[in-house]
Amino acid sequence: MGGRDKQDLILPVMIASLLLSGHYLSVVAGGEFVDPSVAGAVGALLKLIGTPLKVTAFVGCWNEGEKLMLARIGLYRGRHMMQFVEPSRGRSQEGQTDGKDMDNYRKLDEDVESHQTLVVVDLRCNGSERLLAAAGQRLYLNFRWLLLDTSASSVRFTIDHYLEVLRHLPVLVSSEVFVLLTEEGQSIRFMQVYRVSRNAELRAENYALWKAEPPGASVGKMVDLRTHKVTSVRRKNLHGHFLRASMVITNPDTMNHLTDYKDKHIDTITKVNYILTNYLATYLGAGVNYSCVTTWGYYNTSTGLWDGMIGELVHDVADLGASPLFFTTDRIAVIEYLAMTSETRSKFIFRSPKLSYTENVFVLPFDNKVWICVIAVIVSSSVLLLVTLAVEWRLAVNGEQEAAPPPPDASTMTASLRDTLLMMYGASCQQGSAVLPRSCSARTITMLTFTVLMFLYASYSANIVALLQSPSTKIQTLEDLLASRLKFGVHDTVFNRHYFTHATEPTRKALYEQKIRRPYGPDAFIALEQGVDRIRHGLYAFHVEQGVGYKVISETYQEDEKCGLQEIQYLQVIDPYYAIQKNSSYKEMVKIGLFRLNEHGIQYRENAKLYTKKPTCSGGGGKFVPVSLVDVEPAVWIILWGAGLATGFFLTERLYFRFIRGKLRQLIRLWQKQ
Repeated sequence: MGGRDKQDLILPVMIASLLLSGHYLSVVAGGEFVDPSVAGAVGALLKLIGTPLKVTAFVGCWNEGEKLMLARIGLYRGRHMMQFVEPSRGRSQEGQTDGKDMDNYRKLDEDVESHQTLVVVDLRCNGSERLLAAAGQRLYLNFRWLLLDTSASSVRFTIDHYLEVLRHLPVLVSSEVFVLLTEEGQSIRFMQVYRVSRNAELRAENYALWKAEPPGASVGKMVDLRTHKVTSVRRKNLHGHFLRASMVITNPDTMNHLTDYKDKHIDTITKVNYILTNYLATYLGAGVNYSCVTTWGYYNTSTGLWDGMIGELVHDVADLGASPLFFTTDRIAVIEYLAMTSETRSKFIFRSPKLSYTENVFVLPFDNKVWICVIAVIVSSSVLLLVTLAVEWRLAVNGEQEAAPPPPDASTMTASLRDTLLMMYGASCQQGSAVLPRSCSARTITMLTFTVLMFLYASYSANIVALLQSPSTKIQTLEDLLASRLKFGVHDTVFNRHYFTHATEPTRKALYEQKIRRPYGPDAFIALEQGVDRIRHGLYAFHVEQGVGYKVISETYQEDEKCGLQEIQYLQVIDPYYAIQKNSSYKEMVKIGLFRLNEHGIQYRENAKLYTKKPTCSGGGGKFVPVSLVDVEPAVWIILWGAGLATGFFLTERLYFRFIRGKLRQLIRLWQKQ
């Protein structure tokens, strides 16, 4: 059964239950009914609101006939679910709330569709004012309220009657509190009541006017009197009320340069959002009183309190957080995030190290297939040359040549695998050979091998020169950064100290412990200018807010030094968000105002003025960098290993010829004598 079918069954079920209970006839005989026009007007109001509302009526003083009339007309007009709740009839002590009232509210709070609930309260019923006093935040969050007074009186209640009832209650700008006023000519006017702040006077605005057609009937025509259908837009004028805004100032001199765009790299995010907050206040027709703090706010586990800007929002010292802050799970429970007003992030910025710092450049000129082909050429040439030399010397020994070969000398190559491999290895290094073959076939093989390896050597040398000047692109993740040989530093700010020292993710924690805390300790957190200068000299990663760091880089670096800048994000947070108090009545209008600033380009303009983008590389790829010892490190290791192996072979040969060979000869002689 669909939801619409279930709604259609509600009315007949309720009517049948009332008829079967036996109360309906008795009520008709002797009870007084609510004016049918009131029920008809309420039904028209439900239809005008439009959303599928659940109507909860605290009308304990109504008889069954009055409830039936409201249910019949309300359900028929708007197909809404009706629920009648008995409010508390007992008396509670002053300043205390009756337990039954709280139970009723608790049931409403547990409803996941509380934002679709309309609460109807008849001020004629006992305990209605106490019920409203116990509502608290429910008067301006989630619920809609309809107040009416059906007291039997010839005097019609004016709006002042309801204002007096609501005078001390938190009916704020986000409240959806309707009051029902009966007027002459079978007309009923619905008005909404609100105040711009807790201490301001109540205001009333026309919402709708219902007229019975024909007079005395329960049906009529509803006229919408709203100037705008969205409540937060309709009430965006705060009539000069001063909002309280908290902003983070880390440098006292920032107060002198909030709007003149000087020292843009100091407290940049606060300067951007100070201007945006002023525009927001103008949009809302409000003023702003600023308070300054030194931190964004972090939870103190020992005291159980929040400090900084969040502390002011939590303790109702501020309405707005004028310095956007990171979106973290522990803050969601205590503040409201509205909009991303500054697209900025803090990252590790570093100049790409030379390729030799991350790779062995001596194996990079050729890919694996080329290296395999080179080895195949050397091996095949060595085998062919060895076979040719073997045949050549065998023919010379057997006397099959026409002329007797000249006697061998030291420059003549013999059929030796050792000499052949040594010659081919020298050819691959373009070093030539001390011995040469005698026959034309062997010399042809040697000449072709030298020619092929000459082209390979030229290509290899050209690639090596280019690779020695190339930047590395291997460092792309935090894991790569952790495994690199770079040094590290962090911009000395409050949030950097907090997030680095409280890192729990394994890679981030290891990076902080191994690369920052252990080598440098507190000295790892340094000034902005000092960190940017170290980036210039290379092999240094500095964690800083992007726009702030790039501003100093653009002003201090040469054009070629701006090339090869890389970024890697460390903080596990998204871009900063503008925040306000939790459950603030200004939430929707502030959110709409911030979105309007973004849609009209004001937000982009202010961010573009104060934040510097990554500088472009216009220096032709950088200047020539001399070769350092790190660049030739593999060659140095080859020399060292070669020297070590040569020394080892030399000592082994000396040991053999001095001690072992003599003893072996003696053993052989003794064995021969026996």
